Amino acid sequence: MRLQPRILVVEDEASIAELIAVNLRHNGYQITWATDGKGAQRELDEHLPDLILLDWMLPGESGLLLAKRWRADPRTKAVPIIILTARGDENDRVAGLDVGADDYITKPFSTKELLARIRAVLRRRAPEPESTVLELGKLSLDTGTYRVHYDDQPIKLGPTEFKLLHYLMKNAERVHSRAQLLDRVWGDHVFIEERTVDVHVKRLRESMGAASSMVETVRGAGYRITALTDSPVR
Repeated sequence: MRLQPRILVVEDEASIAELIAVNLRHNGYQITWATDGKGAQRELDEHLPDLILLDWMLPGESGLLLAKRWRADPRTKAVPIIILTARGDENDRVAGLDVGADDYITKPFSTKELLARIRAVLRRRAPEPESTVLELGKLSLDTGTYRVHYDDQPIKLGPTEFKLLHYLMKNAERVHSRAQLLDRVWGDHVFIEERTVDVHVKRLRESMGAASSMVETVRGAGYRITALTDSPVR
């Protein structure tokens, strides 16, 4: 395990990239830098980083297209991605989350905020300290192997969706507000909007297929998971 987490910065503006690199190195991170998608891919082919800081507006392929491609690649799908952009509209933030980004920072941002978000994302992606198998009806989740099955069929989940499902299954049948889920699943939720929960619940349901009805929306309250798979989603 590396003592210094490696971060790949994909940013075409040299002044911004250099400022980020100086501050991150000062705080104990190893930094590599790429100015576009081709350069970033070369860096990824050589070494997988612990996290990618990805600018939205890049020459050639946009950051959104790169994030979507890396999420579809089995080798890079688990690498955390934080999108950096000057676009602060809610629809833009949702678009970034929809392609698989773990977080979204609007420029300009402070070094303190950037470091806090990086720490929060790396904590969320840290492995579970011990192996536990949770079962709810036909649904099972193994924290040791990061495998999920429903009726003995595998379900493929991204790391954030896995952690969300893990928390819901540990607290099955209980209703959790968006704020509670942000606090328990994401941590440091002051930096993340409640809309993030809706995006990831949607992605979780889509991935769960026949088991999607187990994740219920309780109108005006939040979300819960239940063993009653034939219950309609409200």
